[in-house]
Amino acid sequence: MSLEDMRTEAGGTATSVAAPRWLTDAEQHTWRAWLEVMRLLPAQLEDRLHDRHDLNLTDYQVLVELSESAEGKLRMTELANRTSLSKSRLSHQIGRMEKAGLVERQDCPSDRRGAFAVITEQGWELMRSAAPGHVDDVRELFIDLMSAEEIEVVGKAMDIIARKLRQSPGLGCANAMAEMQAAARAAS
Repeated sequence: MSLEDMRTEAGGTATSVAAPRWLTDAEQHTWRAWLEVMRLLPAQLEDRLHDRHDLNLTDYQVLVELSESAEGKLRMTELANRTSLSKSRLSHQIGRMEKAGLVERQDCPSDRRGAFAVITEQGWELMRSAAPGHVDDVRELFIDLMSAEEIEVVGKAMDIIARKLRQSPGLGCANAMAEMQAAARAAS
């Protein structure tokens, strides 16, 4: 049964449950285009990062977050929140990046259970090498395809959506949500 058939059927039957608010053709087109961009853009950006610098997008995101933080370091819980990675996945990620010499862990002097992830000089060198090409790729595959007005509209729309999603982040599993809540309690 097609979506159109379901829309017709749902509109033609009486039910105590509110009828779905089906997407208009324009809304459906926008939604499907967004889904395709979410699938294709990260894959192409990651392919290019991997080909040029043997990095994946998560490696790059970790390095960006660390490079933009004070002293090039972040508590692991904060880095997990910023990258939307569970503590366990981030720990594996940092372990892999430590072996590559890009980051290191440092104990937190004020909290024996806490640790920092710190970008190394090799990590900084890789960021300085990878960032210009990555920005060129973002321009080629995203920014330069739109007018200045379209960029402003898309930016405003993404801000609205991001604000809504930050209100109740879907982290993929109950354990990740519990970790995030525990980190928030520990920070307060």
